Formats: sequence, structure tokens, C-alpha cells
Amino acid sequence: MNWLKSQVGQFVLKVIGIYFCWYLIYELWLLPEGSLDAWLTTNIVSVSAGILDYLNYDFFAYERLIGIDETAGIYLADGCSGIAAIGLFIGFVVAYPGEWSSRIAFIFFGVGIIYLVNVARIVTLAITQAYWPKMFGITHDYSTTAIFYMVIFVLWMIWANYGSVDSSQQQVAVNN
Repeated sequence: MNWLKSQVGQFVLKVIGIYFCWYLIYELWLLPEGSLDAWLTTNIVSVSAGILDYLNYDFFAYERLIGIDETAGIYLADGCSGIAAIGLFIGFVVAYPGEWSSRIAFIFFGVGIIYLVNVARIVTLAITQAYWPKMFGITHDYSTTAIFYMVIFVLWMIWANYGSVDSSQQQVAVNN
């Protein structure tokens, strides 16, 4: 039980508590209500369509559906918005020590990166469905998901190594 009193134990307990609260808020209120997921997924489809257009693909996009050529397209369900992953990322950053001003700035930066990675994920899935349909399931379930969570891990590591150090500690490090 001593590990619960350690910095690592306190961090783990904070992450679990924050994520549990986020999960309850998301699962019991935001997801059933649906407007946040609907807005975000249609926005992701719109931006992904812009990228496919820029890359000269013959695509279609309507609300939560996007595809290339004559494919059935992919439908972005509520879980595809990335909101749960954003909650996980925010939980890591909030649970780890640091100045609140830099923490909030990093949260906005990280959420932007996660959003862009999710857009790239949807573009990749649309292209995979059109040209390598047998690989779609693997790409959806494993490849893009693994990359998505690796980005969240890298962002958290950046925060843990650089963002969490307050200015007084940085000044001491510079003077030594």
C-alpha cells in the first residue's frame, strides 16, 4: 500500500479518477445526448473531404459518411469522434504536475494534434477501403488505432518531460 502514497501511485490514482469522471460524463450525458459527437464527426468528415479533394480523389461526403469512388464509404459513428481519446489525454496532462497556464496551453495543442491525427486516420481509412478493401478491417481495428494512441502517449511524454517543469525549476536547471 506504500506505492499509493508515492508520486507514481498518486499519479495513477489521479488518472483513474479523472478518466472515470470523464467516462461517466461522456457515457451518461454527452454520448446519449449526441450533439457533440455529431458536430465533431461531421466536422471531421468535412475536413477529410477537403483533403481528399486536394489529393484529387473522386469522393463523396454527406454528414457522417465519406468514401471514394463507388465504395460504400465509411460511417463515422459516435465512437469515431476521438472524444474518448481526448478525455484520456486531458486526464494524463491534468494528473501530472505542472503550471496551469502551460498545462491549459498544452491541452489545446494536444487536442489539436489528436484532431488532426483523427482526420488523417479517416482519410487513410477511406483510401484503404477504396484500394485495399481486404486490409480495411486490420487498418481500422489495429493500425490506425495503434498510431492514434501512440500519438497520445508521445504527447503525454512531451508534457511529462518538458511541459510539467515549472519556471522556477527551469531557472534552477539553467543556472546549474
